[in-house]
Amino acid sequence: MANFRCEWISQSLGMATSAVVVLPEEGDLARIPVVYLLHGLSDNCTSWSRYTGAERYARDYGVAVVMPEVQRSFYCDTRSGMNYFTYISQELPQVCRRFFGLSAKPELNYVMGLSMGGFGALKCAFTHPEAYAGCASFSGALRPESSKVFSQAEAQAIWGADSPTGPENDLFALAAQAENLPPIYQTCGEQDHLYPVNVAFARHLSSIGANHVFTHKPGDHTWDFWDDSLRECFAYFFEK
Repeated sequence: MANFRCEWISQSLGMATSAVVVLPEEGDLARIPVVYLLHGLSDNCTSWSRYTGAERYARDYGVAVVMPEVQRSFYCDTRSGMNYFTYISQELPQVCRRFFGLSAKPELNYVMGLSMGGFGALKCAFTHPEAYAGCASFSGALRPESSKVFSQAEAQAIWGADSPTGPENDLFALAAQAENLPPIYQTCGEQDHLYPVNVAFARHLSSIGANHVFTHKPGDHTWDFWDDSLRECFAYFFEK
């Protein structure tokens, strides 16, 4: 596999940003699956490649993996800052297609993430269901308004003073409103503090008839759990 640390000026963000990109060294890049793999709240674009076997799993299944960076934005177009959701859902795929020749075909594009990145992945898939062949959330922070990790000032900078999230960030409502959702793979450890909301969300997906899988087992909010989740998710989507 080829491993790149890329930096460029994002038009959506108005500043330089980074991504780690892993590509097969052989074959036509326009014909392989692409996974946009999103980080959690305290991480950056290097975390998945540093703490998991993401590159090995990409090699095993012949897929490209793009690991971008969004700071602590919760994958939102923030009220007092930058347009991170626009960047992730629209600009980033266009940049990767231009730089690396990756496919724009929906059947070859996937979005996945852990914790805050699980929220971001689902938001991408529910807002633009026509763009993806599959989506995965690992220990997803699915109700950001219940998060206790932000100061009041930081929460207001992201979501505004009038509402902690708003309808554009309500995954339960977005899932119910979207048409032709892609398949969804969801995991959460049973000792994770986010397990109750993940159970509730899985029930919600079942109630609206979404094509989804929810796997859970003993585990907490840890890289060991996310490494297992990523490996099992790749097998689920890409094993022939």
